[in-house]
Amino acid sequence: MAPPRVLLSGLAVVVLWASAFPAIQVAAPQLGVVGLSFARLVVAALALLAVSPFLGVRLPRTRDLPLIVACAFFGMTAYQLLLNWGELEVPAGTASIIVAAAPLVSAAIAVAAFGESLGVLKVVGSLVAIGGVLLVCLARSGLSVSASVWIVVGAMVVQGIYHPLTRPLLKRYSGLEVATYAMVAGTVMTLPFVPLGWAAIVASDTPSRFAALYLGLFPSALGFVLWGYAAAHLPVVTSTSLLYLVPPVAVLIAFVWLGEIPTFTELIGGAIVIVGVLIVRAPSTRARRAAST
Repeated sequence: MAPPRVLLSGLAVVVLWASAFPAIQVAAPQLGVVGLSFARLVVAALALLAVSPFLGVRLPRTRDLPLIVACAFFGMTAYQLLLNWGELEVPAGTASIIVAAAPLVSAAIAVAAFGESLGVLKVVGSLVAIGGVLLVCLARSGLSVSASVWIVVGAMVVQGIYHPLTRPLLKRYSGLEVATYAMVAGTVMTLPFVPLGWAAIVASDTPSRFAALYLGLFPSALGFVLWGYAAAHLPVVTSTSLLYLVPPVAVLIAFVWLGEIPTFTELIGGAIVIVGVLIVRAPSTRARRAAST
């Protein structure tokens, strides 16, 4: 059994990452999509760079830079811009439920790019989770899904692309190292958009700036540090299972912080998404046999 501090680190990550969704609701209207994306990324990148020497973060190899840039584009730059944009209209709890389906995209890419087998169980789980996502998407807008919901779905897709892209890097670097590289590169790739959002950054109020500072320091920087520690000391099944707690915790925080009340349909859809993802992530019969030998 893992020490209590390891499990507590994992649970802290759940709370931090869940709190990011309502914090975006506070900051995005004032800072704007670009302003919040840049502020969050640059704060997180500077914080991670500051602690890198103490956590043994190495410089990446030159040959890995193209893959790092790809990871940064999908997992940091594109994800931040799309999620912030979508959350201008989509409630925080709803956005967290949609993003929870990102493992479906990761599984599809693993099949296409890495030749992993897609058994009947994974197909069933994918269909179940997709049904849950559709239910959440339609919960508030009826049969005509709003553009903002599609933007959050886009954020979910790019987040799903990010994880399998990191797989080759994680064979040579720690999770914290990969996150640091991606955060720095993602910040650099956001720079060309900053002139478009500079006016909103300057005109933003104090609460939105504090929310952006919180997002950069805690869900992004501290979240990745704690996750690297927890993931290194917890079984994969346990660490992965913890992430399924993010949507319900995000819904709870959004209710307490913002007064958001999820619809009954959204709650049902969120439960369906989590069940579907659990089925997709369930080890195959072959994997269970290999683990038992």
